[in-house]
Amino acid sequence: MNKYGTFNLISLLLLVSLSMSSCQAIADIFKAGVWVGVIIVVVIVIVIFWLMGKSKN
Repeated sequence: MNKYGTFNLISLLLLVSLSMSSCQAIADIFKAGVWVGVIIVVVIVIVIFWLMGKSKN
């Protein structure tokens, strides 16, 4: 990442952290984490079923 990309990322994180209360920011982070976890589990289950179906053929 170049220096402008890093600066933009840090600026965005700083802006978000200052614009939200800390409790709201933590709640949003955990909500995002839960949904990412759900999506990962669903993808893993689909891959397992796909592999099981492929092995039967």
